[in-house]
Amino acid sequence: MKSTQERFMDKFQNKYRIPSARLQNWDYSSNAAYFVTICAYNRECYFGHVAEEKMVLSEIGKFVDSEWLKTFDIRKDMNLTMGEYVVMPNHFHAIIIIGKNEYNRGDAVRGGGGGGDAMHRRDAMHRVSTNDKPANKFGPQSKNLASIIRGFKSAVTVHARKIHADFAWQSRFHDHIIRDDESFERILNYIRTNPSNWKEDRFTPDHSAVG
Repeated sequence: MKSTQERFMDKFQNKYRIPSARLQNWDYSSNAAYFVTICAYNRECYFGHVAEEKMVLSEIGKFVDSEWLKTFDIRKDMNLTMGEYVVMPNHFHAIIIIGKNEYNRGDAVRGGGGGGDAMHRRDAMHRVSTNDKPANKFGPQSKNLASIIRGFKSAVTVHARKIHADFAWQSRFHDHIIRDDESFERILNYIRTNPSNWKEDRFTPDHSAVG
């Protein structure tokens, strides 16, 4: 019997080939696969620590994990598929597919522009604020990627501030549109090996983790 991740990979195979990011004109309610990164404010290590190349979750980290799982039950109308994810000491990575639903509006890309292909190149990342709510020219603002992340962050914050009153997220999150199988495999491996590569990770702070 196939694992959950194997079934997810089967669903992804060849179905989300996107020739270029074209981020300025991308409709983020679209049927597509996304790689999302969300950071704690100032990269404070609220979510736990890495020990022997494995992530040990703090109480806040456990909230992050549980609230992400709840996201897919709460938003069944958006036809979401949960991919690989990992809670790290001060950030969170996840793959998420927004499936076809009543809120999608035809072609995801409108207009010109292009984007790079490297997973962490600045021009291949869309920095989206979850505080601002600009007018959405494509579809309902409550039924897109930003709304998913905004709701998730808000739910975690409510719990986290009972433990650390000064807890906060960075106002923006990073997303990368996964355009082909090769990119998907690369990102999947990056997420899975994140704990073992923590010492070299660009998000690793110079100070000690909060337990």
